[in-house]
Amino acid sequence: MIDVRQTLQYANYLRSLGWIAERIDNINYFIKKIPLIGAVLKIQRPEEIKYDTIKNLARKYRTFQIIVEPNLMTSVKNYHDLLISQGFKLSKSPYLPTKTLHLDLSKSKQKLFYNLKKDAKHAVKRTLNIQINTQKDISLFRKIWKEMVSYRRYVPPLSHLISLKKSFGDNAFFISSGLPAEASAEAGAIFLLCGKSAYYWQAFTGKRARKSQIQYGIVWRGILWAKKKGAKIIDFEGIYDKRFPNKGWRGFTHFKKSFGGYEVEYPGCYIKWNLPRIL
Repeated sequence: MIDVRQTLQYANYLRSLGWIAERIDNINYFIKKIPLIGAVLKIQRPEEIKYDTIKNLARKYRTFQIIVEPNLMTSVKNYHDLLISQGFKLSKSPYLPTKTLHLDLSKSKQKLFYNLKKDAKHAVKRTLNIQINTQKDISLFRKIWKEMVSYRRYVPPLSHLISLKKSFGDNAFFISSGLPAEASAEAGAIFLLCGKSAYYWQAFTGKRARKSQIQYGIVWRGILWAKKKGAKIIDFEGIYDKRFPNKGWRGFTHFKKSFGGYEVEYPGCYIKWNLPRIL
């Protein structure tokens, strides 16, 4: 299945954020110009790595850095060897999650619930009577998000969230606890749909919401929304990967795994620097 970052909707989204999006042979190439320095070129989760195209774009935009994050390949080693032979190095700090969780949505609602871990089943049942609704007011959604998390946590600018909603339309699902017009909601999430794949894109939870386990109910609603929209899988967008360890990911990895699913590993992130000098 095509990754969300290789869709027209995502290309439109990045264009609205100031990136150049070149779509060549159904592959998205994203370029960010940086004054006086050159540009960054990134190719994320492509179905195929076409080095000649990468080389041409690197020359065209005078890139000083190229980022390639391969999709699942039939022969990952061959792509690894190709990228290494072309001067790329495997980064220790990937931009995208290198390991994630996929949940098969072809099963019935009853089967999906049955496959939840014990703690998730209990939490979902606890939240059945809690008001959880679509949040159409993106400004209010962000305001709640900002208030519920630590100042150290990144919250996307309002313009980014509005652009995301505009690019994906009805396939962007903003959901929060509480009534749609309430500013007292304490948890929320964004789900995206592209083709037959859905994504648990971003989420936030306040302290009281964590105690009442509202986020379990929100994710469960997101799963049902994705299933109703015809998605075959839902991607939880990242879990802990011991190859690229980030201790801060252990907590939400336990949370995500409580919904079931199977693990998927990606090769990692390959970076090449100073291309204008060597191409």
